[in-house]
Amino acid sequence: MTKNQELAAEESASEVIESELREEAVSETPTGEELNLLLEDARAKADEHWDQLVRSKAEVDNLRRRHERELENAHKYALDRFVNELLSVRDSMELGLSAFSVGDTDVGKLREGIELTLKLLTDVMEKFNVVQIDPEGKPFDPELHQAMSMMPRDDVPPNTVVTVVQRGYTLNGRLVRPAMVMVSQAVA
Repeated sequence: MTKNQELAAEESASEVIESELREEAVSETPTGEELNLLLEDARAKADEHWDQLVRSKAEVDNLRRRHERELENAHKYALDRFVNELLSVRDSMELGLSAFSVGDTDVGKLREGIELTLKLLTDVMEKFNVVQIDPEGKPFDPELHQAMSMMPRDDVPPNTVVTVVQRGYTLNGRLVRPAMVMVSQAVA
């Protein structure tokens, strides 16, 4: 074959390949109806995703509002049980006070009533983890005690609590009120 014949053969081969590629491209190109179906499918998926987004957002908003409401109620009614328990202590104190109004009151019975009321109050406080700090005879602890004065003493080691002026309390291990105490110091 001559060079011209080779060139002509290559051109005809490339034309055949190009025409085959055009036919494939035409056969792969979707028709208008297929495009409409694809568009409708895409719109349906987009609508579904939008609906899921809106529902998820509404659910998150509802959860947030419910959580805020529950937190507000927890703050508002946190002491409800404690107050309910304290009412029996108040009732007992009112009964004791009304016993004083009667002319022939027995002091022994009044003392017994006051002791029972104090025990009732102590039980209520223990039920709610309010613990009394009674440091008498123990080393002074500035975390739990407040020193009112120092007393020179030689019968106890220095920095020992010798007198409790006012007891302290903790609530669930956290200091509510320090114990007011008198602390020993070495005799000069």
